[in-house]
Amino acid sequence: MQPGRTRLKEKMSKKVNEKSQDENIQAESGAVKRRKFTLKDTVINFICGIAVGAGAILPGISGGVLCVVFNVYRPLMELFAHPFRAIKKNLPIFIPLGIGWAVGFFVFARFIEMFFSLSEIITIWLFIGLIAGTFPSLWKEAGEKGRSAGSYVSLGICFTTLLSVLLFVRFSPGYHVVANTFWYAFAGVLWGLSIVIPGMTSSSILMSLDIYRDLNAGIADFSLPVILPWVAAMIVTAVLLAKFVNHMFDRHYSLAFHGVVGIVIASTVAMVDFSFTGISEILIAAAACIIGFLAAFFTEKIVPKKETEA
Repeated sequence: MQPGRTRLKEKMSKKVNEKSQDENIQAESGAVKRRKFTLKDTVINFICGIAVGAGAILPGISGGVLCVVFNVYRPLMELFAHPFRAIKKNLPIFIPLGIGWAVGFFVFARFIEMFFSLSEIITIWLFIGLIAGTFPSLWKEAGEKGRSAGSYVSLGICFTTLLSVLLFVRFSPGYHVVANTFWYAFAGVLWGLSIVIPGMTSSSILMSLDIYRDLNAGIADFSLPVILPWVAAMIVTAVLLAKFVNHMFDRHYSLAFHGVVGIVIASTVAMVDFSFTGISEILIAAAACIIGFLAAFFTEKIVPKKETEA
């Protein structure tokens, strides 16, 4: 009788395990369904895309920083490093985000001259507030896996290095160059860096070289001799660096993210401009800065949260 009882127990145990597996599969299926993006998520990603596209074309603003702000930086890096896997995983994000980026980028390219001619300094302070408003969430996310002495060293090195470069470019005598295919490709390299490295302000560097307006005019007019070398260099740069950036985040998360924090702080400090013309402009700029700060600070309440993998 004992062998028969043993076989009966084994059969019962097998049935229990099969039932448990079925329940787990159903639970995972339910989790997948819950992770489906809603119309609200699509609209929000479209709006985020507009903001990122606008930030990419605005001088002194880093599109990479705004990608971090709107929580799409890692999906974009994954897209450049592992395109097929990333598209399959994040297609509901990329479609509205890409359309929004195109709208924001090309619309602002058309109106950028007028926008900054009205009040450049107020615009700059609005975006200073927007970026500063991300500091609390960036600092919290950077410490998700703990902080070490190396984390603070990484922050300090990235902050000091980028701030030194940006201040040198800002206050060194301007170099006049003739815009051509080489310089449009060079602009693409800088834009690729600004996508991969949050805080990289490609537009301000191009302005110091006096080729920003030529590039902006060519993009606004859809001039292929301008757009083709610019886009090609931008994509190649982003693809070549994306895997390295992903590797750093996967293996050295705290060091990498604290470096990002240092970059974001440095780019914000370098943007500070006190060349006001009167008290009224100071008050308007202060109000714009506060509005930008609050808008970024409360972004987490409306931006879709990061999805956890099953």
